[in-house]
Amino acid sequence: MHDRSSGEEALSPDALSEVLQDLRLSDGTYGRCELTRPWGIDLPPVAQARFHFVVSGDCWLRAPKRGWILLHAGDVALLPHGTGHAIADRARGRVTPLDEMPLEEIGDRAYEMRAGGAGARTILVCCSVTFAQPAVHPLLQLMPPMLLVRGGGAEDSVLPVLLDAMADEVLKRRVGAATVMTRLADVVITRVVRAWVESRKEDADGWLAAIRDPQIGRALAAIHQRPGDPWSVESLADVAKMSRSIFSERFAALVGAPPARYLARFRMNIASGWLRDDRVTVAEAAVRLGYDSEAAFSRAFKRFSGVPPSSLRRQGRDEGSRASRARGP
Repeated sequence: MHDRSSGEEALSPDALSEVLQDLRLSDGTYGRCELTRPWGIDLPPVAQARFHFVVSGDCWLRAPKRGWILLHAGDVALLPHGTGHAIADRARGRVTPLDEMPLEEIGDRAYEMRAGGAGARTILVCCSVTFAQPAVHPLLQLMPPMLLVRGGGAEDSVLPVLLDAMADEVLKRRVGAATVMTRLADVVITRVVRAWVESRKEDADGWLAAIRDPQIGRALAAIHQRPGDPWSVESLADVAKMSRSIFSERFAALVGAPPARYLARFRMNIASGWLRDDRVTVAEAAVRLGYDSEAAFSRAFKRFSGVPPSSLRRQGRDEGSRASRARGP
């Protein structure tokens, strides 16, 4: 095994940064909530991630498996799996289902909510966001039901600035606010996730430990950034600057799967997203992901998912058609 020089140690954060680039948002709705006591909202489970930022005042959040948690101005809560939860002016307060709350559309994918009584005021930025191809990213599978950053992130000087900009966009109702919010939310959520990853330094194995490893992290980043390259165990070992045998052994010990299996699974997850969204043909997916032929790709895909890729593409087209018909004004 190659010795880990100080230069190699410095590359580990870069590997994490490269992989975090895959964690993108594809869609979202954004809202300004002005709530005066007494108030409470019950938010059902959804396929999207939920994001709450306390602009001013305070509130309580009933978090999955954690009970009621007090949030103050500057706090950020991210529920990456869209787990059902509640927010209210006090712990165990009365809550109203979200679909019964008054919502006013103030732009494309933006809304405003005003509710409550005559008591103290709390202003929240509340977002529902969709991760692009969530099945692709191992981080999403590892995240807990809620990530909480106190005070805008005491160890991240940039996060409070981004959150201030997000609040400003919502409060002032500027033209194009939804577009700006999309960009801001992308960066904010990435930084919240990064803070969570960096707090998990005690993990001795698993994907997080692998991406932090100066050598295995290089190989993982290469797979994520260039999944269509003609990777072999030998070429990935070269990226990691390790011998083939030691690389294979260490990769499997940290990640929980051999390099070839991890690569194949990652490619098939990417292909599933492409085909389900009807963005590419089966032949195009095969070329982009480095397969010699459409037939070879189709065989690999069926081994992975149990269905041929053409079936998944038809299914995605049918679902898109039904969603289009169901979309109201």
